[in-house]
Amino acid sequence: MRIDFDPAAMSRNEFYRLLTATVVPRPIAWVSTTSADGTHNLAPHSFFTIASVAPPVVQFTSVGRKDTLRNVEATGQFVVNLAPEGLFGQINDTGTDFPHGVSEFEAAGVGSEPSLRVKPPRVAGSPVALECEVHTTLGIGDATVVFGRVVHAVVSQEVLVDGHPEISRMKPLSRLGKDEWGTVGDVREISRIRHADWQGPAGDR
Repeated sequence: MRIDFDPAAMSRNEFYRLLTATVVPRPIAWVSTTSADGTHNLAPHSFFTIASVAPPVVQFTSVGRKDTLRNVEATGQFVVNLAPEGLFGQINDTGTDFPHGVSEFEAAGVGSEPSLRVKPPRVAGSPVALECEVHTTLGIGDATVVFGRVVHAVVSQEVLVDGHPEISRMKPLSRLGKDEWGTVGDVREISRIRHADWQGPAGDR
């Protein structure tokens, strides 16, 4: 038996909790920005994915108008840092609603390093950073989707295997429902089947 949920009959927060508990796991964009007056901001955003490959564009969603979105609109730049297991506590700390003008890098004790192509700094302890320039933004309801063209990427040598980022070494965190977070856990591999090699549905083979 299935239970029906009507978003029109539920509050915004009730349906938000349902969505975030069922659209899982969600990768985390740990976004660093710099305000017009030079304050560095850092915050996790779990509505995040790839939008395009050519040109390379990633996207994240700001629910409400937070410092990240204000800085992106003011400067046109941001960095997406991978959120690794080893920085779990600091990642959560940077989600705190600090007053405007407070740098999460400083408040949460997160080490930074200069970016190569954009002004916002990278997270020094993150194994992957995507330096981005804003492609466009799109307002939808109470949220804004930010599309950023990747102008430079860096990957720590320690997580590369034969030149490829290895998931078991990057150890990215993900967001689940409520206050739950996910780790990679078991990894399965399966090759996509060409039509020429098709032998029927997996359940029949």
